[in-house]
Amino acid sequence: MSSTLGRREFLRQSALGLIAVGAGSLFPGSGLAVKPVLAAEAGRTDQPFKISLAEWSLHRMLFGRSDVKLDNLDFPAFAQKEFGIDGVEYVNQFFKDKATDTDYLSELNKRASDAGVRNLLIMVDGEGLVGDPDETGRMKSFENHKKWIDAAALLGCHAVRVNAGSRGTWEEQVQYAADGLLRLAEFAESRNLRVLVENHGGLSSNGKWLSEVMKTVNHPHCGTLPDFGNFKVSPTEMYDRYQGVSELMPYAMAVSAKSYDFDDQGNETTIDYPRMLKIVTDAGYHSYIGIEYEGSKLSEVEGIRKTLDLLKRIRTEMASDKSGK
Repeated sequence: MSSTLGRREFLRQSALGLIAVGAGSLFPGSGLAVKPVLAAEAGRTDQPFKISLAEWSLHRMLFGRSDVKLDNLDFPAFAQKEFGIDGVEYVNQFFKDKATDTDYLSELNKRASDAGVRNLLIMVDGEGLVGDPDETGRMKSFENHKKWIDAAALLGCHAVRVNAGSRGTWEEQVQYAADGLLRLAEFAESRNLRVLVENHGGLSSNGKWLSEVMKTVNHPHCGTLPDFGNFKVSPTEMYDRYQGVSELMPYAMAVSAKSYDFDDQGNETTIDYPRMLKIVTDAGYHSYIGIEYEGSKLSEVEGIRKTLDLLKRIRTEMASDKSGK
């Protein structure tokens, strides 16, 4: 069972319920040590962190639901011209029918390059449950996601973000999600990409559960994308966001700075940003943190600017504190 194929078969059998294992007894005697994808491997920089823009921040403009409209092809140049941001994170919903359109993807790549912008990842939604309890459903989801991994490779991204949706008991969902993610990680490895899982509802918003999934997958091309805001595990229950990000950071290869609203001093009113960013950088992560403004009181452009200003201010304070030691 020391091979990747053996691990995948083990997970497949577990997910089907043909063998029963406890969370603490995975791969006993196999010689497979659980080795997280270290956050420090996500990229280094002279600054405490770099700043990117998640396309969802502009979803009203991209869906044509605001006075100012934006086309997906213009997103990279808009990020650079409007905010001076040089890294972008796409959302597949805004070019859903273009996953296999190489002409379109080449044009998007050219526009990003012309703007001096780096394509970082594609956030993939609506392609089926990666952890579907039914193996046929998991395989269909796997096939649906493959085209987005290929698209991300063409765009020069380092990863795709997927959701670890599933059904069943805690442990059943661990096995189902891990099985689906391992298949995707193996395919992504062949394209020199990584598959990242965001805390994005259900059990995936429980940091303990998602970190257990990561330990179970145990593949260097599968990691997490901790989001500061997505910790609603049920309609009435919130998981502690600071604990959750702490639990997910050892596997993080991207980070999402969710924001909603700001006070008169420019501080985010829902999330303690200095505390959260300390958790992120203390984990050894110094790569891109993606702005994902999701508020309604400010325009999307103003909300992004407020988040950018806050991130820059805290980054400067962090750098100053470090140099003063």
